[in-house]
Amino acid sequence: MENSRMLDRNLGMIAWGLLLIWWGIRWSILISLPDGAGLLGTGAILLGINALRSLYGLPTKSRTTWLGVLSLIMGGLLLILEMIGVPLEIQLLEALLIALGIILVFSGLQTDNKHLPGV
Repeated sequence: MENSRMLDRNLGMIAWGLLLIWWGIRWSILISLPDGAGLLGTGAILLGINALRSLYGLPTKSRTTWLGVLSLIMGGLLLILEMIGVPLEIQLLEALLIALGIILVFSGLQTDNKHLPGV
């Protein structure tokens, strides 16, 4: 049981580390990558970590699975639109972050808060 928690925690740290490295590379060094590449990489990292969780018999995280799938879809869409020359003015990453934030806020409000003082 303790090993599973430690492995899950380590996989989470690896995921965050990979995401931060990827975002740093994408937003500073490799600016010449096509639109959608950042989201495709983010989706691949999130789904890859959940695949590792599954391989090790750990429960996958539904939020990161959905976020990974959405990132792949949006990144693919941006990449295709750039390839065919259709400009897209919607800031998809920002919209995705706002949507995730709203989901997290509502999830936090709906959980059982009996363990909190004064509740």
